Amino acid sequence: MQEAIILLALLGAMSGGEAQHLIFLPATGAVAENSPPGTLVHNFSVKLAASLSPVIPGFPLIINSNPLTEAFRVNWLTGTDFEVVTTGMEQLDFETGPNIFDLQIYVKDEVGVTDLQVLTVQVTDVNEPPRFQGNLAEGLQLYIVEGANPGFIYQVEAFDPEDTGQNIPLSYFLISPSKSFGMSANGTLFSTTELDFEAGPSSFHLIVEVRDSGGLGASTAIQVNIVNLNDEAPHFTSPTRVYTILEELSPGTIVANITAEDPDEEGLPSHLLYSITTVSKYFMINQLTGAIEVAQRIDRDAGELRQNPTISLEVLVKDRPYGGQENRIQITFTVEDINDNPATCQRFTFSIMVPERTANGTLLLDLNNFCFDDDSEAPNNRFNFTTPSGAGSGSRFLQDPAGSGKIVLIGDLDYENPSNLAAGNKYVVIIQVQDVGAPYYKNNIYIYILTSPENEFPLIFDRPSYVFSVSERRPARTRVGQVRATDKDLPQSSLVYSISTGGASLQYPNVFWINPKTGELQLVTKVDYETTPVYILRIQATNSEDTSSVTVTVNILEENDEKPICTPNSYFLALPVDLKVGTNIQNFKLTCTDLDSSPRSFRYSIGAGNVNNHFTFSPNAGSNVTRLLLTSRFDYAGGLDKIWDYKLLVYVTDDNLLSGRKQAEALVETGTVTLSIKVIPHPTTVITSPRPRVTYQVLRKNVYSPSAWYVPFVITVGSILLLGLLVSLVILLAKAIYRHCAGKTGKNKKALNEECKERGGGGNHPDEHCL
Repeated sequence: MQEAIILLALLGAMSGGEAQHLIFLPATGAVAENSPPGTLVHNFSVKLAASLSPVIPGFPLIINSNPLTEAFRVNWLTGTDFEVVTTGMEQLDFETGPNIFDLQIYVKDEVGVTDLQVLTVQVTDVNEPPRFQGNLAEGLQLYIVEGANPGFIYQVEAFDPEDTGQNIPLSYFLISPSKSFGMSANGTLFSTTELDFEAGPSSFHLIVEVRDSGGLGASTAIQVNIVNLNDEAPHFTSPTRVYTILEELSPGTIVANITAEDPDEEGLPSHLLYSITTVSKYFMINQLTGAIEVAQRIDRDAGELRQNPTISLEVLVKDRPYGGQENRIQITFTVEDINDNPATCQRFTFSIMVPERTANGTLLLDLNNFCFDDDSEAPNNRFNFTTPSGAGSGSRFLQDPAGSGKIVLIGDLDYENPSNLAAGNKYVVIIQVQDVGAPYYKNNIYIYILTSPENEFPLIFDRPSYVFSVSERRPARTRVGQVRATDKDLPQSSLVYSISTGGASLQYPNVFWINPKTGELQLVTKVDYETTPVYILRIQATNSEDTSSVTVTVNILEENDEKPICTPNSYFLALPVDLKVGTNIQNFKLTCTDLDSSPRSFRYSIGAGNVNNHFTFSPNAGSNVTRLLLTSRFDYAGGLDKIWDYKLLVYVTDDNLLSGRKQAEALVETGTVTLSIKVIPHPTTVITSPRPRVTYQVLRKNVYSPSAWYVPFVITVGSILLLGLLVSLVILLAKAIYRHCAGKTGKNKKALNEECKERGGGGNHPDEHCL
């Protein structure tokens, strides 16, 4: 920051005598401590530059201070006049804060000319009055118990802001005169007489003043309250100690009134407080009146009250919420039973399954095992049962003995009996359970008796076996037939049909599917007579009680559904342009077969491509072998023929043995053969050979397919691996040869040197010498 200030000053100096600058700065100003916001500290002006460029709005301003502070700001007055005032954001305190502030004031005009000056502000000391400490400055509430001995009450404390060391004593005075209180010079408040709450005022208002050596002072108020003493215990005035109440009283019902008196407040409104010290969920007491009310439902027939119907409470009366005098009393409540619970049952709806062959006199239900009365005392807890009722139940069911609640069977429940079927084999018995005493509460009991059927009849199919037929041309989901099984037992339970064995082919594990609900047999896929002409199935029917099975034979009906297949299926032929009519072209022969047709059923025809009808097959019908013949000569010179390459589409149909009427109704299949024929023209040069010949050239070419990318990839990788293996083998072989040859050469050198030395170091050759 100091470097920036020096730079700004240098810039201002470089602008020459005509530069903008601050007037009446630098300077020293003074301000009293604790000055309010807006207090003037110093006035100054700005002399504009020769260009008269105005000061930028917001300038001049205080850009820095030492020490840092926000207690000052620059205000604009008029024109180029400004002032420095206090902000009130920080308290200027001579005793506790800094006394001198250096404010750096910075100004800048619109062309960028700047100036910076320093204003030194001194905080001056001001004599301040003493101050009371803490809550005493706002006033104080004091409490004194009546009858207390005269003496010390409170020590008043104040401080002088000018005396930071607290060395100068302060003087305290009691401004408001009182014969009951006094104050010493050092601020001790004391009582002079014994205070009585009943005989004198209950409170005193005192004004205390403190002064410093300069005569400045401050005052505060002290409220002295006299606390009344409570020395007499209240006593109860209600005579009753035992109360008898009925159960099931409504919450809020008053069952007792407890009263008491306080001798300390005789002749005054009662301020006694009542409470129940015993833990009880059934009662609550009015804290002010002593009335005991029912807090919640009191049930004589539940919980501990069923065994002991008495509730004991201890009532406490106090003359103050906390402390003070108190008294206690024991009271007892006896709860009497009423007939408030109707006879009830664990459930009021019963569902009984009775087998249809159950013997008469059988006990079906004993309601005494399920019904009860929660009342705790007789006769409130006694009950009986009324006579049963219900449509159709009177002749089948009876309560024996009457009123006992025991239901027995007395009629026929045969499930297949028409009268029982008319009733749906369902019966409703309605009986009431009721109290024997007033108010005779009742509850209806509904007994639903259902007859459960028994398996008396076997499950059988309507036929001993089934035979169905289906054409081999029918598609999947074709209905083959339907099986049906029945059970004379009622009710009719749902049947589930399934194929237990059979129905498999070489390609499919299941050729047939049976609807498990209806028994309808369907095809899963097309069948082939030529593969399997007959299927033997074992179909099983199952209900909840029984299982039965039946044999189903499915005959596959043969159809003409196979197309003729010929070899070759496609072929390329070439013939000279002057080939003789009737010649079998290149000895081409077509051989056809059909799985479901006779060899004599074939008929041959040439479709598209046989321009000018130059070609035909012989025989064209009645044989499975035929040959391609030339039927007419080519006429390229006359312009009749213009095509040299023929694409023939040959149709092979298996309807030769059918008459016209049958052909229209019967199913006919057609196969196709594709032939490519090239006509070879005469050569343009003179042929010296006595007889022209036709040369057939078959061109075969491998074409790369993008889908076969893996072929060159595998070949390339294999080649690289093989090449690497060969190189490694060559290297190993070279190393082995090198080691082998090096050993032998060393031995040979040694032998030659010895031989040379034996000969005398040389041979016949002048250059020969020993190694």
